Amino acid sequence: MLRARDAMDRAYAQPLDVPALAAIAHVSPAHFTRTFRATFGETPHRYLQRRRVERAMFLLRETDRSVTDICFEVGFGSPGTFSRTFSDIVGRSPRTYRKEATPTGVPTCFTMAWTRPSA
Repeated sequence: MLRARDAMDRAYAQPLDVPALAAIAHVSPAHFTRTFRATFGETPHRYLQRRRVERAMFLLRETDRSVTDICFEVGFGSPGTFSRTFSDIVGRSPRTYRKEATPTGVPTCFTMAWTRPSA
């Protein structure tokens, strides 16, 4: 499970599906989904979405790139899906988040820990 999660962390912007992740973990797709959820508390799909949103939060805070560019860079296929998923996880739209967020002078690892969306 850790190998598959690490692969998701490394390649979050790539299209990843359950059969490919299950192959990394050397289990069947159904067993992978059940075990991943039991181990990490969320489905592989939701984990990947949250990982992508965390990266988008960083880009929204630290760059002036458009929301659409960020959407595609972090691996979402459409701005609508990105905005809806971002709002579900963070609690506000990407544009609102950008307006309210300010760049910080602390290391990124601290910022990620403090601003990590809850599962």
